Amino acid sequence: MKIAVINEVSASIRNEDIVNALHKTTNAEVLNVGMKNPEQTPSLTYIHTSYMAAVLLNSGSCDFVIGGCGTGQGFLNGVLQFPGVVCGLIVEPLDAWLFSQINGGNCVSLPLNKGYGWAGSINLEYIFEKLFADPAGAGYPKERAKSQAMSRQTLAGISKLSHKDFTDILKASDPEILKAIAGSKDFMKVLADGGEKAKAVLELLGENR
Repeated sequence: MKIAVINEVSASIRNEDIVNALHKTTNAEVLNVGMKNPEQTPSLTYIHTSYMAAVLLNSGSCDFVIGGCGTGQGFLNGVLQFPGVVCGLIVEPLDAWLFSQINGGNCVSLPLNKGYGWAGSINLEYIFEKLFADPAGAGYPKERAKSQAMSRQTLAGISKLSHKDFTDILKASDPEILKAIAGSKDFMKVLADGGEKAKAVLELLGENR
């Protein structure tokens, strides 16, 4: 499993905590492609990181994205504007487990400043333990599993109906946004190592450097 960690500027000071917690609680390959400290350039907002998350998920370059911002709300709303992304706002471990079991999503948004106090890094470990503890989409309670699976399929269908093709979205996007994300070397390297879909997106972003 490949998990991408994508921090924006206001929460970049939590990057090390997130990466360490993932290494402690999973055997996943961690792709650390966002900001690692506030001084790093280009400076990325949750607008940029939501684009990056959508690019990686839609190109098949990762299986799951750990994102967020100060409250978690900005990244959540940003990334849900794109097709192929099912994201939840995760504050505590029970949120993580229920999101995994009921929604079976591929992205989470964390509040990384609001309420991030004493033992905040421990809470991250507990969140990731529960997020990846059981196979996603198993359902809770069990008697609701079939209905929940049908709802996930329905939402996926609505997403296809209500969105343009992802490449068309990128082509119509603000070039300044694409230029900023194309300036992230770690992000572009992950795309370069991806498959055919990733290479097509890489070429498109390369035009905005």
